[in-house]
Amino acid sequence: MEISDCHILLVDDEKDLLYMVRDLLKEEGYRTVDSAASCKEAEEMVAKNQYELVILDVMLPDGNGFSFFQEQIRDKAYRGIPVIFLSARDENEAKLKGLGLGADDYITKPFLPQELLLRVKAVLIRTYRLEETQQNLQLQKVIIRFDDSTIIRNGMVQTMTAKEYRLLRKLAENKGKIVSIDSLCDTLWPDGSYGLESSLMVHIRHIREKMEDDPSRPEHLITVRGLGYKLC
Repeated sequence: MEISDCHILLVDDEKDLLYMVRDLLKEEGYRTVDSAASCKEAEEMVAKNQYELVILDVMLPDGNGFSFFQEQIRDKAYRGIPVIFLSARDENEAKLKGLGLGADDYITKPFLPQELLLRVKAVLIRTYRLEETQQNLQLQKVIIRFDDSTIIRNGMVQTMTAKEYRLLRKLAENKGKIVSIDSLCDTLWPDGSYGLESSLMVHIRHIREKMEDDPSRPEHLITVRGLGYKLC
């Protein structure tokens, strides 16, 4: 399992924060990120899904994260799931309580987006002994840099969009293998909201314009007619 395969649950009743953190994680490459706004919703999600990480707010409308962690995660069959507490409370006592219960980390709001991403990655690597996903990929004269979302071709640097990043990450993880159209669509639109295959083709064309000498005759991002695409 790679870091990007980890299934993450966010539990927070602040909708703006919930959406922001979810989008942040997805743009970082995490494929499956679920969300819940209460203890009740979180309990239902944990019961029916297998998560590799829970990011849990301390103050929730129908309880608190400490009790939820203690009663629903630590003392049940899900006790192996690592938990990061996320809270506006910065008192040392609250932080020590969370860590003392067995949580893996405690992040105080407001926080820097990069800080959250680094802490999430650190917990996942430590818990599952995972290796970080490859950050650079060289294809002859083209370098794909996932660490700063850029494509370098013949010395020219171009920035990837979030969707181009996700597509190339998926293709790079399966380098030399055919990735189906459905799989690529699921990568871009995991909630199933995508419509036509033509939307995927637009993003493929934009990627080719950045990485191919002649986008109409691609050497690296190849179409396998009727099946999908592969990165060579």
